[in-house]
Amino acid sequence: MLEGQRSGERHRSAIRSAVVWEALQALLHARRVAAGSAGEPLRVVDLGGGTGGLAVQVASLGHQVLVVDPSPDALASLESRAAEGGVTASVRGVLGDASTLGDAVGEQGCDVVICHGVLEVVDAPAEALRAAAAVLVPGGSLSVLVAQRSAAVLGRALAGHLGDARAALADPDGTWGSTDPTPRRFSRDQLETLLFDAGFDRPDVRGVRVFVDHLSGAVLDTEPGAAAALRALEAEVATHPDFMAIATQLHLLATRR
Repeated sequence: MLEGQRSGERHRSAIRSAVVWEALQALLHARRVAAGSAGEPLRVVDLGGGTGGLAVQVASLGHQVLVVDPSPDALASLESRAAEGGVTASVRGVLGDASTLGDAVGEQGCDVVICHGVLEVVDAPAEALRAAAAVLVPGGSLSVLVAQRSAAVLGRALAGHLGDARAALADPDGTWGSTDPTPRRFSRDQLETLLFDAGFDRPDVRGVRVFVDHLSGAVLDTEPGAAAALRALEAEVATHPDFMAIATQLHLLATRR
């Protein structure tokens, strides 16, 4: 049973990341083509990239990746992971955060900034986005992944925590106290406004983890083909307006003006 649970959780983890990774791959390819030389690597910055799970994947596509993270332990793990992935020459880690991003990268010093799971925890999300805009070349791309507030309302209601659900619904800033392990959550409108104010065009938006967080791993193990079917379903509803609001996360791809 324990091994089955682990297998189900592995399926769930892969499904959660699939929509984001496929969109990011497409973005990187489009940026390379737009640059006029499909063989040239892009300069990618992964802000808060931690141990490099995403950075190594991006580097494996032939790009140069700089991970900016405030944790020395995470950056040490990044080195090991890059070595295991055979991309040591393409991945570099720098100790820092959104406030020091300009020092680490330089003005207009990169083509793509990845900012996943960062805006929830920084002191000033608007300043972090402005910092990202400053290091991007004009026309550069930003990938933002954030926790969505409306999904937290749904999740708490379904779990029977109705008081927490009402508190989450009533709080326009997406912060409602110590009961939520995520310091800050966002609505789509909030994110689009923050991005526009920081110097980005209207983003492409995807809903991530629409159904997977509400299904047990056991379902994916006991139903033949369930994991593949759920992955396909998540991809199909990611841009569907009727399901966007119940997604656990929002993934936004924006272009610097």
